Amino acid sequence: MRSPLLLAALLGGTALPGLALAEVPKVVTDLPAVQSLALQVMGDLGPVDVLLEQGANAHSYQMKPSQARALERADLVLWVGAEMTPWLDRAITSVAPDAHVLSLLHAEGTHRQDFAAAHDHEDAHGADEHAADAHNHAAEGADTHGDEDEDGHVHAGLDPHAWLDPANAELWLGLIADEFSRLDPEHAATYAANAEAAKAKIAALDATLTAELAPVKDRPFVVFHAAYGYFADHYGLKVAGAIALGDATDPGAAHLAELRAELTADGVVCAFPEAQHDTRPAERLIEGTGVRLGGALDPSGSTLTYGADLYERLMQGLAGTISGCLAS
Repeated sequence: MRSPLLLAALLGGTALPGLALAEVPKVVTDLPAVQSLALQVMGDLGPVDVLLEQGANAHSYQMKPSQARALERADLVLWVGAEMTPWLDRAITSVAPDAHVLSLLHAEGTHRQDFAAAHDHEDAHGADEHAADAHNHAAEGADTHGDEDEDGHVHAGLDPHAWLDPANAELWLGLIADEFSRLDPEHAATYAANAEAAKAKIAALDATLTAELAPVKDRPFVVFHAAYGYFADHYGLKVAGAIALGDATDPGAAHLAELRAELTADGVVCAFPEAQHDTRPAERLIEGTGVRLGGALDPSGSTLTYGADLYERLMQGLAGTISGCLAS
């Protein structure tokens, strides 16, 4: 039988001396897609914070003081990597230099590809070595020999948009569960079970999207900027080009003229603008060509309602928008 003291403590919420209560780790993530995966692993055990606010640009964000304090208190920082969110790289160095940090992009087993190989299905899976070399050169301060926007988001070398490959998302769920279990071994079984359930959901989602996109695999399209290589490679889609050379770089007249000349030659069906960016460059590009203007794509998911199901809605949104225009 329970002692009166223990029973009172359990009913009244009073902590007993020597009775340790398990604490789930304080987790901070960079992007809503990463938060979504982490929330699925966390389940009902606790919250997972995300730094990027709704509607904000993932490459050029400034944290609020409250977010810096959350980062400072974090037991674990989950992020894609410095290639995606350079502002967080600087913040970790200055605010949380002793925090445990997991870069999912550079985790073992993650499929990586560079921008140059993003639209070549055969070469993309062999691009890991080149991508790793590009990352090493960047870390050493070497010239990346590519286009770079004002916030350091390089559109040559390693492509950081790796969450758009569902195989990476499945892998990351297991890595996240391992990190949670290391910090909170008492709930290791729960984290592992949650991760397996989430993997099964993504596998089912992947099968659905594969069937949805199969009829439009041979129809080329243009995107706003080179963020969709992983998605296109995984589903065998044909990205014919990007309107902007960098996420924060307005497309020049010469580039637009060159791309416009390729629209007819490549048989481009649709051009897709992007959330948070002006639609006018895409509209000017296709004017008088017969190429259709698709809906705005949102590769980071920052325009969606944040939560555990965001990753699924993000991928469904991309597939639905792309297939809807290409199949028209």
